[in-house]
Amino acid sequence: MIVTRFAPSPTGYLHIGGLRTALYSYLYARANGGKFLLRIEDTDLKRNSEEATIAIREAFDWCGLDYDGEVEYQSKRFDIYAKFVQKLLDEGKAYKCYMSKEELDALRAEQEARKERPKYDGRYRDFKGTPPAGIEPVIRIKAPLAGEIAFKDGIKGDVKFNVADILDDFIIARSDGTPTYNFVVVVDDALMGVTHVIRGDDHLSNTPKQIVLYEALGFKIPEFFHVAMINGEDGKKLSKRHGATDVMEYKRMGYLPEALLNFLVRLGWSHGDDEIFSMADMLKYFDPHDINKSSSTYNAQKLDWLNAHYIKTLPYERLARDMAQFGVDFKAHPKGELLLNILRERSKTLIDMKNAALAIINAPQSYDEKACEKFITPQSLEILAKFKEILTLNLDAKGYETLTNEFLAQNDLKLKDLAQALRVSLTGTSVSPSIFEVLEVLGSDEIKARIERILSVKK
Repeated sequence: MIVTRFAPSPTGYLHIGGLRTALYSYLYARANGGKFLLRIEDTDLKRNSEEATIAIREAFDWCGLDYDGEVEYQSKRFDIYAKFVQKLLDEGKAYKCYMSKEELDALRAEQEARKERPKYDGRYRDFKGTPPAGIEPVIRIKAPLAGEIAFKDGIKGDVKFNVADILDDFIIARSDGTPTYNFVVVVDDALMGVTHVIRGDDHLSNTPKQIVLYEALGFKIPEFFHVAMINGEDGKKLSKRHGATDVMEYKRMGYLPEALLNFLVRLGWSHGDDEIFSMADMLKYFDPHDINKSSSTYNAQKLDWLNAHYIKTLPYERLARDMAQFGVDFKAHPKGELLLNILRERSKTLIDMKNAALAIINAPQSYDEKACEKFITPQSLEILAKFKEILTLNLDAKGYETLTNEFLAQNDLKLKDLAQALRVSLTGTSVSPSIFEVLEVLGSDEIKARIERILSVKK
């Protein structure tokens, strides 16, 4: 059975690069009838944030990424880690190192002066003497001293590391007994049955250390997939300067989770020339072996295009529910479904839809000055006053477009003579959907009230 996991550190919000990794892991497990696990790597007790942990779970909930079993917290597993540290000590595969910080600093300074790679020199590797007083030891693994560490990466292919270039007897437990990152990752992945590890290639340098630990502990090594980073359009690693990186910020900006997941799955993976991928499509087509080796580029215009697509195509009930979270209750409006369907055709985000909806639902309290200068004239106010009078007619059979066209013909007017002044009177600006659609949504009583207000203000 394929078992994947997502294992963020709760030191901040969930980054969209992390969400992409989680999505890839989720898809591979779910498509193959496997398990997808969520583990919070919170062993760094000084940097951990309960709010960050909550934010990670909120982001998963919003995106609809479910996981199997309970969330695992590394901070609750210290007894397990201690047992495996002791196992390595008992088997002579790890040892206590009593080197002081001053000694380590001095060693590094000497190595740097000789232009050597700073590394631990193994002085306590085979130590049999009396430990120095007053030093709480760290625990170091006995790493190989020469040769290569090689593995086949599902994305990068054959990867080889020269031991002399990258390894020393690295620490697996600090002097206070807390285990280090690479150690707990190996123990957890092994005990949780993780078979495939999909993660960012910033973790590639950790892999040889983890392989050393897998072999020392007698655990099966999982398959690794190291995904290239997401870059901004300037070619540099994606950061806040390129736009939002917090997953939940996208929700606040009015993006739909379907659009964000569709956007992220395409940042590094493709299926022909297809651009639109539902969750069902992703599950059908995604394979981590097809992920690109090279970095992908964040494209805000593509995200907007995808979001507009999903706004156009998702069911009314779903969009109305989402819009209620932005303070617009379409279901409470007598023409709410009509209004939403009008606005969905021109909205890139739910914030766009919110602003456009409120401009129609709420009577204007003020009027755009430039629009008034251009379109609100004595002549246009006179036309508005005449138009208001015909709204007492029975509209059931005619509809607003027919009624308006008849009014224009009877008064020898063109639509441009009425439309923009009417739009300003109804919405406060010269920008809105089709004027006939706005009339249909508002209804005669509201139209008359808004025309009367502008007549009283501008005459």
